Amino acid sequence: MRTNVSLYLMLLLVVMTMGYPSRRSAMDLDATPRMTIVYNDLTAARRFISHAQNYTTLLLEDEKGILYVGARGAIFSLNSSNIADGSHRTMDWEASPEKRADCLKKGKNNKTECYNHVRLLQRLNATHLYACGTYAFHPLCTYIDTNKFTLPSHFEEGKEKCPYDPARGYTGLIVDGSLYTATRYEFRSLPDIRRNRHQRILKTEESPLHWLNDAEFVASVLVRESVNSPVGDDDKIYYFFTERAGEESTTISDKTQAPRVARVARVCKNDLGGKKILQRKWTSFMKARLACYIPYYEVLKDVYSLDGGDWRSTIFYAAFTLSAHWRSMEVSAICRYNISEVRAAFEGTYMEYQDSSRKWSQYNGEVPEPRPGSCITNRARKSGYNSSQDLPNGVLDFVKLHPLMYEEVKPADGDPLLVKKNVIYTQVAVDRVQALDGHVYDVLFLGTGNGWIHKAVVIGSVVHIIEEIQAFRVPQPVENLVISKQQRSLYVGSRSGVLQLPCSTCRRYTSCFDCVLARDPYCGWDGESCREFAETQDRTQLIQDVLHGNMGCWNDSAQATAMQKNRTVLRGDDVLLPCEQASNLARATWLVNGTEVLAEDGQGRFHLGVDGLLVTDTQLEYSGEFQCYAEENGLRALVATYALTVLPAPLVPPAPPTVSLSPWHAASSAYGDAKFIYIAAITVLGGLCLVLSVVLLYVSCLQKRRGKYSLGVPQAPSSVELQTVSSNCLGKGGQEDEDLGIYPDSCLQIIPGEAPTATSPSKEGPPAPPPPPPPLPAEFTNGITTLPNMLRKMNGNSYMLLRQSEEPCTSPLYNSFTEELSKILEKRKHTQLVEKLDESSV
Repeated sequence: MRTNVSLYLMLLLVVMTMGYPSRRSAMDLDATPRMTIVYNDLTAARRFISHAQNYTTLLLEDEKGILYVGARGAIFSLNSSNIADGSHRTMDWEASPEKRADCLKKGKNNKTECYNHVRLLQRLNATHLYACGTYAFHPLCTYIDTNKFTLPSHFEEGKEKCPYDPARGYTGLIVDGSLYTATRYEFRSLPDIRRNRHQRILKTEESPLHWLNDAEFVASVLVRESVNSPVGDDDKIYYFFTERAGEESTTISDKTQAPRVARVARVCKNDLGGKKILQRKWTSFMKARLACYIPYYEVLKDVYSLDGGDWRSTIFYAAFTLSAHWRSMEVSAICRYNISEVRAAFEGTYMEYQDSSRKWSQYNGEVPEPRPGSCITNRARKSGYNSSQDLPNGVLDFVKLHPLMYEEVKPADGDPLLVKKNVIYTQVAVDRVQALDGHVYDVLFLGTGNGWIHKAVVIGSVVHIIEEIQAFRVPQPVENLVISKQQRSLYVGSRSGVLQLPCSTCRRYTSCFDCVLARDPYCGWDGESCREFAETQDRTQLIQDVLHGNMGCWNDSAQATAMQKNRTVLRGDDVLLPCEQASNLARATWLVNGTEVLAEDGQGRFHLGVDGLLVTDTQLEYSGEFQCYAEENGLRALVATYALTVLPAPLVPPAPPTVSLSPWHAASSAYGDAKFIYIAAITVLGGLCLVLSVVLLYVSCLQKRRGKYSLGVPQAPSSVELQTVSSNCLGKGGQEDEDLGIYPDSCLQIIPGEAPTATSPSKEGPPAPPPPPPPLPAEFTNGITTLPNMLRKMNGNSYMLLRQSEEPCTSPLYNSFTEELSKILEKRKHTQLVEKLDESSV
């Protein structure tokens, strides 16, 4: 915890010193989903669940209407129009018992790892798919005939094409028959980018400088840069991953490990490796740092690319999360990158490792020709370099020692599109839609770590989240996202199954205001309902405003009619008038008889809340019409209206007088009768005189006798009993309680008795000698002095009853006991035992 705090302070100091890279605040970059759709409210959702688990590998062939799914121990072929129609085909591919036993011997988990997890599923040719699986830590690959869709009998070794560990980051593509993969392949091996199924098998260099440092790959993208290239360039495969930054100082993090950063690397498709140097190694490998927001956002989760029909317009959308040092915080960022910025970084300055300082720094020396790391172009061909094997040794040596570029790839417009708190984005998929205004908008589908889908639209450099959808009842990470243009569907892969969602649910919006405020490029208002563009042939009458989100709705159909509800309450009662807002961005506004209710109401009778309007202590003048409006983006729509009626409270008859059983209260109730007062006074005085006479005679009798008082179980009938009447009785009826003089009723009783003497007569024999009196402390903790031991155990807030028996006085020290007890109780009146005394009486 202290390490995280110190790291946080250091990072704040770095930001304050170097400046804040973003021109917009984190509050501006955050966005609240406009609508929340919970699991039970999903419409038109279809699910595919079978006997397998971990449906993480998806291959969509949109033209054929097929969705291939690679899971744990099986491969499925689903109907992409409806994955739940039951027409799917299944090919079981389980790991053999022998391989599972070997997996267990390696110390792997029999519940998760020792299975065949299908990690690669790619179209190889017109008739076959190529698939690879971990096969219980013994990877295998195979060819699948899509017509038969049965498990073949022949398998290939997959240890250089597929990872051993099913949890390891992995990406793979088949480009023109060649397989390009990136992962940590063999058990305990280093990460690597490899090309298989090619006459020249290539991989990355391992020494003297590792080109990859503990890399975790997330995606790979083919960019056809050879198409209409004026320089005769080659196609390139871009790899996106996170690795430890060797060029970064480790002073603000763990000194034993470098911080993790996001990278983009590229290789040329027609790279053949070197002839003598870098044999069977990439001669075109280069990597650059992928920056998103501020240095904290370095863990790359997923990347999606769009080209718009021309590779020059290629855009990469990337999802980032915080690094491992910030696991206690959940923050995600979405950044957008142009292919031009990526190419510019690879054409910039190199970095070089300095042995003297043991760190990476900018290389300022001479760069050989042709440029190291570049593909073979027309210029190189004119110089006699027709392939990478023709490159000079100096170029290859430079490539070997300078794989890292100095310039980092910055996001478009210099800022991230979105920074979302309390969310971990795991997957991103993008659909490009042309709206009614003629502009093209990118619609993002973002999968989270707890099973939600955020649907958002990119408007300029701002992201508007249209809705958040709870895709799964049980929270689980979204493992894969695929968009079908033909079916207008989104396919979601997870560990429990595959989910098919429509890309838009326009009919969810019931008014023109809702339809326009959603800013959904798929939807438009036709005057009666919100409809999808794909279902509307005549779009001239549609209303849509994706750019601003508040234009076009000016007719009566703009608002949905709100049915008036009646509420009747009694004067002085409280009433809650609900007003549920469908939009999370809307603000409720209340009008009472045409006057707006302010949040800082002076009388304090109206309380505005997220649930509605709470009216407290209603008065007769509050009767009238209460209207609730939803204000959003400058538009106001009526949501609810109430007719409140406040009735006068009924008269309550006076309560009958209570009669007290105390004679003193009875006398005071007849205070007006003087005759009764005189008689009562004489009676009381006469009684007091009689009592005093008896007491004097009794006291004079006791003065002639001497003795001691004892605490404990009496041997003779006691004359006085002191009992606490409290809910907190100390005794439990055990032997210890009997020794302390506690009665079976679990209430403490102090029994002063007569000290027996040797000459005292007794029917049961001579009594035992009395125990010595207990030592009395000089001062009790609450201020009471000389308090007997048993009395110290009583609660100071308990009521006490002093009961006298009807038997004659037998204790010679009864007077001394009563005097001592009187002093104790008198002093107790002036002693504060607790902070707040309750009423006590004796």
